[in-house]
Amino acid sequence: MNPSQMKVTKTLTIDAPQLGQRIKAAREADNRSLTSICKLVGMTTMNWYRIEAEQQSLPIETLEKIEQVLGVEFGVSFEDE
Repeated sequence: MNPSQMKVTKTLTIDAPQLGQRIKAAREADNRSLTSICKLVGMTTMNWYRIEAEQQSLPIETLEKIEQVLGVEFGVSFEDE
């Protein structure tokens, strides 16, 4: 018999200065269309433009997909407390 367990989550938010600009520069250096890139990342072009304009937060999972699709690393890391 397993005792019941409760999961506890922790959310950590960091500032990534000029990340939107760096994402835009990487996209512009890529030869594919924005629509094609967004399809591979799994997001809409509207959300992409919001990210480039730094008008919305960016989950780390989405950032990792963007890095993978564009073949770049933006150097965003969460340091241990």
